Amino acid sequence: MAVLKVKFTKTKRDKLAQILWILNWFSVVSGIILFSLGLFLKIEIKKRNEVMAKGDINSVPNMLISVGVIACIINFLGGKICYDCSDANKFSRWRLVMLPYIVCTFCFTFCILVGALMCYTMRNELEESLYLGLRDAIKYYKDTDIPGRCFLKKTVDMLQIGFRCCGNNGFRDWFEIQWVSARYLNMASKDVMDRLKSNVDGKFLVDGVPFSCCNPSSPRPCIQYQLTNNSAHYNYDFLTEELNIWMKGCREALLDHYTAIMRSIGIAALLIWLFELSVLIGVRYLQTAMKNVLLLGDLEGESDGWLLENSFVETAKYNINIIKNLGKANQISTVSGMDDPNIDVHTNTNCGKNNVTTKSIPAA
Repeated sequence: MAVLKVKFTKTKRDKLAQILWILNWFSVVSGIILFSLGLFLKIEIKKRNEVMAKGDINSVPNMLISVGVIACIINFLGGKICYDCSDANKFSRWRLVMLPYIVCTFCFTFCILVGALMCYTMRNELEESLYLGLRDAIKYYKDTDIPGRCFLKKTVDMLQIGFRCCGNNGFRDWFEIQWVSARYLNMASKDVMDRLKSNVDGKFLVDGVPFSCCNPSSPRPCIQYQLTNNSAHYNYDFLTEELNIWMKGCREALLDHYTAIMRSIGIAALLIWLFELSVLIGVRYLQTAMKNVLLLGDLEGESDGWLLENSFVETAKYNINIIKNLGKANQISTVSGMDDPNIDVHTNTNCGKNNVTTKSIPAA
């Protein structure tokens, strides 16, 4: 029994073909939107590429870009097919193409759904990439005179100012690394030498942060050095007073930024998927209705259209059997009652001599 059978008259078939022709052009626009969203996300990721570790974070924008390009091509072809389906004579040239087209379009719409879901599952990969990238960027913050790293100080400072953040997880990350270059340290100073000798690795560690961590909205001048030393500042208590530096870590700030972008893109992709799915359903109805018209032979009469010719269970069993029988076309059948011409051949060792009558040779 057909699933969701609908009866179509000649007028309904023509209107459905015209509506689908228009909707396919809207689908081309939706493909352009998907391409633009993927390109936008790729550019946003590339902007912060210096503070991200290499990984699969570009898989989502690449997926959206590819799906957007394919959407434009498939829907452009679909518009042409639907336009010709208003005429039964023109439909005959697309008759063998429409079913493969519907299958390809179904796979394509599934890819849109996958791309939308990937926007929500990308957070873990992005968080790990930001953690590793920011860790290395902060580690090489002081290397302003080393090629390949000299840009990191400016990158990190602009990042902390722009996103109002400090450090990787927080401002205490700066306490664990030497972020002041050795060229700016006075090696003749006893305090500097004592601090270098007090560290196992010989690093100059201070309880201070770069200037870019300072909050300009704070009424008090920025305290960026000796943050944990109450006696170094007047009327200051590290444990009770709110610090005038950014408290949020840059990893969290960037993660919130990209999560908001991907959430918006994911919603847009889901809406486009629903729209594409509705167009696909309409094309399926049009294909089955036009096919049945040709079978009936009455181009002006009514015809049935459906989503599936048989029930879901029967269709699933039919497709499973097709998959199981793939590759068996060249195998020799061993079913009982079917003789194998290469095996079940009975040979006669007497070469047929038993049935031959011998003629007597007349005596001389």
